[in-house]
Amino acid sequence: MTSVARTLGEGEEPGHEVAALAVALLLTATTIDLALADELGLLFDLTFVTVCARAALMVRPESFFTVGVLPPLAMLVPIVLLAFAEPAAIAHAQDGAVQATISGLSGHAVALVIGYLLCLGILAVRNQVQANRSGSPAPRRTSSG
Repeated sequence: MTSVARTLGEGEEPGHEVAALAVALLLTATTIDLALADELGLLFDLTFVTVCARAALMVRPESFFTVGVLPPLAMLVPIVLLAFAEPAAIAHAQDGAVQATISGLSGHAVALVIGYLLCLGILAVRNQVQANRSGSPAPRRTSSG
């Protein structure tokens, strides 16, 4: 029996399973981060970036769109839950849910941008690898004029 080395273009998981796992991991990281400190912090941000990258590597090519739109939605879930349950963890204690959500998202905007760009970059590379393997040339942009 020979083993075939897995490469960048060979994710096998369905998109809905990857999305569910990503949200579960982020909720777990949120719980751990809040157990260690009173505010959502660096642990959440690092976990978010890691989860975004890993999701892009795990998903099967047919589900690239699902994971491509996942990062902002995956960050929104724990932020909205905290905005209602514990706004002081992401904003001022007296802020309402909407203001706490906006504050929470803006406070973690760097992680959101890095995670999203990393996710989309990995998906783009995987798409290119898949196109090269299938023998069909990748779509090219043409300039008119």
